[in-house]
Amino acid sequence: MVKREFIIHPTRADLPFSSAVRAGDFIFVSGTTGNVDAQGNPVKGIEAQTIQCLENIDQVLQTAGASLSEVVKATVFLSNTDDFAKMNEVYVKYFPEARPARSTVITGLVRSDMLIEIECIAYKP
Repeated sequence: MVKREFIIHPTRADLPFSSAVRAGDFIFVSGTTGNVDAQGNPVKGIEAQTIQCLENIDQVLQTAGASLSEVVKATVFLSNTDDFAKMNEVYVKYFPEARPARSTVITGLVRSDMLIEIECIAYKP
């Protein structure tokens, strides 16, 4: 049996799931959004939400002792096909080299103010 370590991001401990779970050498980061900032203020626009989303993921990974550079797989969920190019412009700034494998899905998200959600897997022995 693989030992699991649950990493709950301190500011989001109210959610009914872990922000991330370490299983062996892998860290699985739950779907993360960027529709609100650290102070709870709304974030508008796909570029700003993508930045906030990736910053939130980076924070969770740092709590787990890792960073975005260890991400090996990402799944991006977008609510609007038209946001794909703008999301990519921001995304490549966070993964300038050795980009992780990625899937992008256009789908409805849980709330209408959410334009993007990203989940990822990091490898950190």
